Amino acid sequence: MLTISNRGLQMPASPIRKLVPYAEAAKKKGTKVYHLNIGQPDIETPKQCLDAVRHADFKVLEYSHSAGNESYRKKLTQYYKKCGINVTAEQIIITTGGSEAIIFGFMACMDAGDEVIIPEPFYANYNGFAVEAGVTVIPITSSIENGFALPPIEEFEKAITPKTKGIVICNPNNPTGYLYSAAEMEVLKQIIIKHNLYLFADEAYREFCYEGTHTSAMHLTGVDDNVILMDTISKRYSACGGRIGAFVTKNKNLLAATMKFAQARLSPPSFAQILGEAAVDLPDDYFDTTKAEYKLRRDTIVKRLNKIPGVFCPNPGGAFYAMAKLPIDDSDTFCQWLLESFSYNNKTVMLAPATGFYGTPGLGKQEVRLAYVLNTNDINAAMDCLEKALEEYPGRV
Repeated sequence: MLTISNRGLQMPASPIRKLVPYAEAAKKKGTKVYHLNIGQPDIETPKQCLDAVRHADFKVLEYSHSAGNESYRKKLTQYYKKCGINVTAEQIIITTGGSEAIIFGFMACMDAGDEVIIPEPFYANYNGFAVEAGVTVIPITSSIENGFALPPIEEFEKAITPKTKGIVICNPNNPTGYLYSAAEMEVLKQIIIKHNLYLFADEAYREFCYEGTHTSAMHLTGVDDNVILMDTISKRYSACGGRIGAFVTKNKNLLAATMKFAQARLSPPSFAQILGEAAVDLPDDYFDTTKAEYKLRRDTIVKRLNKIPGVFCPNPGGAFYAMAKLPIDDSDTFCQWLLESFSYNNKTVMLAPATGFYGTPGLGKQEVRLAYVLNTNDINAAMDCLEKALEEYPGRV
């Protein structure tokens, strides 16, 4: 009998996408589905970035350098400088999406059986990347009651073992939207210094900060060899399909090791590197309008959620996600029921069950993640559906 590898069996299905068949079935019945389940921005990709791809003039679509086009990496140093991050082109490896940057980091920094600590709830695909690398995720629970703030340093200390090699932070956070403060980042700095750990910093939502300012892991002093920045153009420029990210570190040995992984996959996508390079030349105020729109959406959805009886939603400081606690028995059952058995004025809403964002079994049963990537009219219509659904749901508690 042919068998599937243990790795293949252990690879988790996406909690964000597993309900897609139910959404498709609902649409076939004629039900309109408001998609709040996935972080796909509806903002248009900047025209000058698309034009740069359309007008690219070459006769052979060649491999780029394995680290990415030198012209793009040099341009990126200008972008990072505006963010208060001083790096050279040689300290940047362009990746196939931010996902590959995370995988490269796990593969280059850790051996099979090593452990990485991640505050939960966390981006579900971290679990998948860890399975690919043979790494064990050790979750530390943050609470919706305090908005998912960084867990106390004592919780990290309790979780650290001789196998611990790093900590993963997503700032602003997916799925909670929490924006880690400068003080919290300093706490992480003290931990990685004390225990000689890597700090993997996923900063895909750097521009999406609504209160306070973003503190990058690359702003921390004295830990250049410990910090790995994992980045992407997907959310920043509404270019998810471009699949262009970046692996950034000042650790020379780590860069050399990671380059071998980059060489093994030959090169990152060519057309999207052209798009990403053009994006660096967008005007400095390009993001102001987008940020204002997302802040309006955030304010709208949080206000609506907290007005629904039995619902609690902390105000997220960044990204474009909100986590809400609902008066339900099981978020997986509820989210499927919304698509399979419920409609209000022939409409329903698609949410992501929070269970898939926790590493600790049993957590997130009453929580859902909502991506406010729709306009405010659609958000209000979606909240009308949710409010009615919670009145009718058989498993309401």
